[in-house]
Parts: sequence; structure tokens; C-alpha cells
Amino acid sequence: MSHVDFRTDPGRYKHWRMSVDGPVATLTLDVDEQAGLQPGYELKLNSYDLGVDIELYDATQRLRFSHPGVTAVVITSGKDRIFCAGANIRMLAGASHPWKVNFCKFTNETRNGIEDATDNSGQTYLAALNGTASGGGYELALACDRILLVDDRSSVVSLPELPLLGVLPGTGGLTRVTDKRHVRRDVADYFATRAEGVGGRKAELWRLVDEVVPRASWEEILSERARAAAQTATRLPGGAGVELTPLDKSRAGDAIGYRYVSAVLDRDRGVAEITVSGPDADAPASMDEVRALGDAFWTLAMTRELDDLILDLRTNEPEIGAWVLRTQGSAERVLACDALLLAALPSGDGPADWLANEIVLYLKRTLKRLDVTSRSLIALVEPGSCFAGSLLELALTTDRSFMLSGVFEDVSPNTVSPNTGDPDAVPAALTVGAMNLGPLPMGNGLTRLQTRFLGDSAGLAAVEKRIGEPLAAAEAAELGLVTFAPDDIDWDDEVRLALEERASFSPDALTGLEANYRFAGPETMETKIFGRLSAWQNWIFYRPNASGPDGALRAYGTGKRADFDRKRV
Repeated sequence: MSHVDFRTDPGRYKHWRMSVDGPVATLTLDVDEQAGLQPGYELKLNSYDLGVDIELYDATQRLRFSHPGVTAVVITSGKDRIFCAGANIRMLAGASHPWKVNFCKFTNETRNGIEDATDNSGQTYLAALNGTASGGGYELALACDRILLVDDRSSVVSLPELPLLGVLPGTGGLTRVTDKRHVRRDVADYFATRAEGVGGRKAELWRLVDEVVPRASWEEILSERARAAAQTATRLPGGAGVELTPLDKSRAGDAIGYRYVSAVLDRDRGVAEITVSGPDADAPASMDEVRALGDAFWTLAMTRELDDLILDLRTNEPEIGAWVLRTQGSAERVLACDALLLAALPSGDGPADWLANEIVLYLKRTLKRLDVTSRSLIALVEPGSCFAGSLLELALTTDRSFMLSGVFEDVSPNTVSPNTGDPDAVPAALTVGAMNLGPLPMGNGLTRLQTRFLGDSAGLAAVEKRIGEPLAAAEAAELGLVTFAPDDIDWDDEVRLALEERASFSPDALTGLEANYRFAGPETMETKIFGRLSAWQNWIFYRPNASGPDGALRAYGTGKRADFDRKRV
């Protein structure tokens, strides 16, 4: 597989068209069959690959930031009698196992972002199925708030993966059918084993769609429903939109660089050293100044860069199994940017502002992307760090954290730290801020602090009492905010041994371990989707019944039946 770049813009779309008419935007899927991201397959019947989903993700982001007047988004097809045939089968059959799983994960995150826009951004999504929606095509519709299906005696919705391909709907289809649309279990079971799908009034009766519409009145009723959704959706005020300009990114050899985020890749050790820098100037005085800065405002710029880096490393560097997270800069400036945004949230002290809301929601989604990334995450809190407020969340995502007690008195030639060993350096500190107490929940619906201190209300209360205070290593360790607090004598050895130990373990077992421990607490639709993707779909994709030489994915379309190993496991 060639290197994948997640950066794009509407001028480079090959598969989607975006139009805006007042409060209603329309995203039209019209896939170029010959423009697959990788060679070896054609994207027939509006089927999609990662390239199609990269464009959809970009479009949904631009609607949120650049079009604040849009309160309803219609997703439809530009092809006759077909909405979307789902993930391209030839692409899946020829892809490696890691590619398939990462593809499903990214697609899931994009679907979750659509739901987040409906729930929290005042942009209601409607799926206008002007033809058959099967597999991932129906899953895209399931991410929308309402589904309209044309009633023409041929168009249906279906999840045919089990009967046709020997796999499952990989982007949350089964979970959304039951948990979101409340389709009865026995009916859902029948539906998911019926390759030909369900249409017409039965689809509406079974809650698979919200409304079936005769083709003769399709355009009229769709327009009515879109306008009604636009009128009922509430978008916060706050002025004009913000253009998302192309990310300034360098990628060469073992280094990836942006303005505020950088990574050094050690492929021999399987380690990516990631550094996130704090603001290089004082926080703006108002949201009007943030709007003037546009996507150069630190929180938005940093979040876009971190988002892109996560996707880049996840897709293009699958053998780098450990990510080491550092920060550098002024904690005070980070907290000032946080305070500006928090004051402009609907629950804040000042007038609510749509842009502040969108920036915080974007940071929330990017941190969630880190949570579900199948890599070992380790935070290093050193002199010069700014793990405070929104950037403290980075440390709270990690599987382990090390905080230096004191300063580096002397640095050996083989140190793992970039610190120069300045004896006059100020000891490391971390600061809990208001951003850590609610606005950035995980997929389980809890904050990372609530998840960290699950069942320990006294421990959580002790941390919350110290909000706004810079905490030294001993205090942070006593409060349970870091795992270890070694001094400079032990620092290099402890960090090195942790990374070497991680590299010696089974990557598969680590993925399972990390996924289990990161999501303590209540189950939600989101944790179910990612947990089932990591466990069931991951396992099913790997089995010969699906991906073997005689498996269903390879047999599809050849006229041969799959040869299943009949043992239940």
C-alpha cells in the first residue's frame, strides 16, 4: 500500500459534491469508479474505499467550521437507483488485515462525527436514499438523524455482509440498528441474514427507515423535510465561518512536522516520539479575535495537526507500536486559551459562541481518536512541559505516565530525553484545569479523570480540589495523576525498560489489553461499536472463513461458494 495523505479540500474531491443553499447543505455521493485510492479494483455502484471516506470526513469538518449558517445536511446519491453499495468488496478482499481494521475504525469515527454534529452542533443530518443502500451504504444512513427511502418497488436497505461475505457490518451497523433505531432483536436478526434487504412499508414498519416516499413526490417531500429539520435545529450564534486552510506539513525520512506538533520515528525500536507545543503567543482577548485568527488560533491549529498525525501514523506506520507523548511551552497560555473557549460554551460565563463550541468538540473527537488507537501510549512529563488543562488530557489518555522528580542534573549520551540537563531548569509540573472536568468526555460518557478514578470518589474529589494549581511530581504521584515519578538517576532506565518491555510483547495481546483498560465504566453505543470492532470484527476478518483462499470475501462474485470451516469457536 502506498503512503496515504488525509489532507484534502473540496477542489480535489473525486467522489463527493458539496452544495449549500441557505440553511441546508447537500452532500452528494457520486463515486468515480476509476479513482480508487489503491490499484486493483473499481468503485462500482457508489461503493467506497478509504479515499471516499477521507473526502466525507473533510466535508463534514468544513460544514461545521466554514458554514455556521447550515443547520441541516442532506446526504444523497448522484447516481440513479443506487445510494451506496458500501465498502468495495475487491478492496477488502485484497487488503491486508491491518488495513481493513484501520479502514473500519476511521469510517466509524467519521460516522460518530456526523452524530456528534447532530447532537451538539445544531446540524441535523438526513439520509436521502434515492436508491438501494446496502452494507456500509446503509451504515452511513444509520449515522444520520433521519432516513428517507424512495418507494419504487426496487430500492431497499440491507446489511448483507453475513450471508454474502462471511463478515459483519464493520462500522457499527448492527449496534445502531438495535441501540439507536430500536429495531427488535428478532427482526434485526432476520434483517441481517436477508441478503436482498427490505424496502417499502416493511422497512418503515420495522424502523429500518423513518419514511418511505413515492418517487413522484421525492424531490418535493425531501425539500420539505430538509427545511423542517433546518428550522428546528439550533445553531449557536457567533459570526462568520472559518476557512480550514491546507495544513503546513513536512514528512521526510523519520520526521513529521507541523507548526505545533512534531514526531520523530524510530522504526528499529518501534517508537514514535510525539511533541505537542503550547501557544507561542498570549491567548486572544475575545472570540472576535479568535475569528480574526481563524484556523491559526492555537487550539484549533494544534487539534488539526494532532488529528492528522494520528491518522498518518495509524495508517502508514503500523509497525510503530509505541507512541511517546511530550508537551513543551507555557502552561499558563494553554489554560488561558482553555478559559477563553470555556467561557463561550453554552454552559460558560459569557455569551455562547458556535466557534468556541466547535473547537472544543473537535478537540474532544481528536482525543477520542487517540483513545481508540491500537498503540501503546506513554506520557513523559519533564521540565518545560505544559501538561495543563486541554493538554493534560494527552497524559490522561496514556497507558502509563512518567513524571520527572526534580530536574536533569546530568544527561548521558544515550539519554531518551531531549532535555539538555540544565540544572537551573524549573521542575516539571502538571495542572488540572476546568477543561478536564467535563467538556472532553471519552466514548464511555465519562471524563478521563472520572474514568481514571472510577469507584474512587475520594480520589477524584482530592484532584478536583487542586484545580488550577501546578503540581510537582511527588504531589501528582500521590494524587494518582501519574504512574511513576523517578528522579533523573533512574529516569532513562525506567523509560527505556518500559519501551523495551512493550516491544517484546505480542502486539495483538497489547491491543486487547489496552482496549479493555482504557474504557472502564458504563457501556455506551460508542464503546460497543469500537469494542465489537476490535474484538469480533477483528477476529472475523482474520479467520479463513472470511479472508482465506476459499473464504467468502475472495469467493464473492466468482460464482463459487465459500468453503467454511464449520466448527463454532
